[in-house]
Amino acid sequence: MTAVRVLVVDDDFMVARIHGRFVEQTDGFEVVGTARTGAEALELAETLHPDLLLLDVHLPDISGLEVLERLRGRGQDVAVVMVTAERGAAAVRSALHGGALQYLVKPFEYADLADRLRRVAATLTHLSHDPAAEASAEVDQATIDQVFGAGRPATVPAALPKGLSAETAELVLAAARAATEISASEAADAVGLSRVTARRYLEHFVDTGAAEVRLQYGGTGRPERRYRVVG
Repeated sequence: MTAVRVLVVDDDFMVARIHGRFVEQTDGFEVVGTARTGAEALELAETLHPDLLLLDVHLPDISGLEVLERLRGRGQDVAVVMVTAERGAAAVRSALHGGALQYLVKPFEYADLADRLRRVAATLTHLSHDPAAEASAEVDQATIDQVFGAGRPATVPAALPKGLSAETAELVLAAARAATEISASEAADAVGLSRVTARRYLEHFVDTGAAEVRLQYGGTGRPERRYRVVG
């Protein structure tokens, strides 16, 4: 199997080196270039034709989200994993709508990135094709389900309790996915909800199997409930 070719985009030289080492440490992946600005990322994406971009949001010229938008605008369907310290719901939403396959919040451990890389590799494998036959290529529903399951670890449960909206549920789920683990208060701040409302969404995800919860003990008082998206 041909290695997945990765372009690392981060304005911090040391961070880019660490992410590059993480990529090279993962079987089936290789780094083909590093960019420190949005303009450089767009240029290298055009010349190197990578399979995957590890893309930071905060770049010195244009944002990573604008890089993503420009890539899609010029027809480049390169896979993108956002790797950033940005936790804002608006950024998560823009990445989601722009077609990013994963959104990973810094700082993180090697295992966190490796997990996302393997999900993307699974997506690319399921959708591998001969460009000459692309126009007539078809995939069945099972393959489509596998692709979307690999690209996005969890989706909003179809049936929501009264008072909960699918749009807000997607934002809460995206915030929880981006943070790896989140409390109701943190989800409320990320999405712009009350803590009680955010907790209703998170508890619903737990009830439907989209998320799991653990109790974090520390100090005095009641333990904090921490939520993690399943998958």
